Amino acid sequence: MFDGDPREAVASLPHSIEAEQDLLGALLYDPALLERLPDQLRGHHFYEPFHGRLFDEISEAVTAGRSVSPALMTARFATDPALVDFGGEDYLPGLVTRAPPHRLAIDSGKAIIDLAIRRDLIRVGNQMARDATDTDRPAVDHLSAAESVLFTLAESGEQAKAVHTFSDALDGALEMIEAAFRRDGALTGLSTGLVDLDQKLGGLHPSDLLILAGRPSMGKTALATNIAYHVAKNYHAEPDPDAPHGRRTVAGGRVLFASLEMSKEQLAQRILADAAGVSSDKMRKGLIDRADFERIRDAKDLIRQCPLHIDETGGIHIAKLCARARRQHRRGGLDLLIVDYLQLATTGDGRGQRNRTQEVSEITGALKALAKELGVPVIALSQLSRQVESRDDKRPMLSDLRESGSIEQDADCVMFVYRESYYLGRSEPKVGSEAHMAWCEAMTQAKHTAEVIIGKQRHGPIGTVRLSFDEDLTRFGNLARNSEEQSAGYKFSFGGDA
Repeated sequence: MFDGDPREAVASLPHSIEAEQDLLGALLYDPALLERLPDQLRGHHFYEPFHGRLFDEISEAVTAGRSVSPALMTARFATDPALVDFGGEDYLPGLVTRAPPHRLAIDSGKAIIDLAIRRDLIRVGNQMARDATDTDRPAVDHLSAAESVLFTLAESGEQAKAVHTFSDALDGALEMIEAAFRRDGALTGLSTGLVDLDQKLGGLHPSDLLILAGRPSMGKTALATNIAYHVAKNYHAEPDPDAPHGRRTVAGGRVLFASLEMSKEQLAQRILADAAGVSSDKMRKGLIDRADFERIRDAKDLIRQCPLHIDETGGIHIAKLCARARRQHRRGGLDLLIVDYLQLATTGDGRGQRNRTQEVSEITGALKALAKELGVPVIALSQLSRQVESRDDKRPMLSDLRESGSIEQDADCVMFVYRESYYLGRSEPKVGSEAHMAWCEAMTQAKHTAEVIIGKQRHGPIGTVRLSFDEDLTRFGNLARNSEEQSAGYKFSFGGDA
């Protein structure tokens, strides 16, 4: 009969063989107990490998509707050397004999997870100590790597596993397809607030890195700010004990805007202009009247509770930016990250040993990895090279991206903001000439419109979306169009990467 663990335990790592035996005995006595155990409990949480294998086998059997008993499990593990070490065919019946009440068995399950996390913390701490002696890497890189591992432990109670079975991947894919099917054509990702852009993107999807690029004054920051405000103001969550922070996002989302160029006050002023319908230029110059000021104050009270957070640190190291995003995700939740703009982030050790292309490659790689790690969409703004200005048609292309190789490769979607009125306004012919009359007509048509050119989309079509643009409010909007425009001006082709 069972009389304890026959093997010597490694005393340096926290564990409880007794708790594992109590839980397994209770499960063998009443397999229905599995439904009341913590959802995250898995076989790898068990200190004793044989106990972990036994737990996984019981879990699979219960899930598949098969019978579970000491006799069946003894037969299943008859050739396992560990069963012999633990007493052979008498071991599992002995666990049932000493099984505690269900309430105590559930506590044992929680204790097993807690002890597993403690062991992982010890291993991570030892690895951090070893890594810290590697002087070839900057200390901030070690900090970023350590925080990433600790974040994973904090989120899931386990270290991330890099290898999954194809069956797991298929199950996840089917869940995503079923969710999209049940929406009956509705968006599967976060809405940008721009109908035509949402239609082509399907919304902003978790784990995607989206690049929003353009030349200066095209409106990159304005468009990113509009999207951030729309997502934040439409945030709605419902109580869900299984979701992080006890709430599940059902609309909109919580946004972190990493502004490496503009101050938080400048961004707030843009959002206030949008919400209040007052010219941002007049606000900045103080050319507003009492009615305008009242609208601004009302708008402030209306939007102050929006879950929109701003990090205005300029020239921030990419590792530190990622660390702050993880912290925001852990503390208050995060559904969308916007970085304005990626060329202003820094990397490396500051010794100038790598060229800028290598640095940008590391930045985009880190942002893509962060999007996957947190399971949120990341929008990164990017500057374009000056070669755009040398062409007659100044609509940007993928090759115009600064340090374009890594940006184009890492991004799931690349979009360009283009406003023809910007260039037309700088090529005004002589007043009174025939050319000037044609120019005025062209300006009238182009003044309040903009284009978002989708140059790459890994999971959908490429093409051009036309939007309205209000320069006074720095606001992009949906462009009213008739059916003829819709059929002629919205042609898309599929050109996404596999």
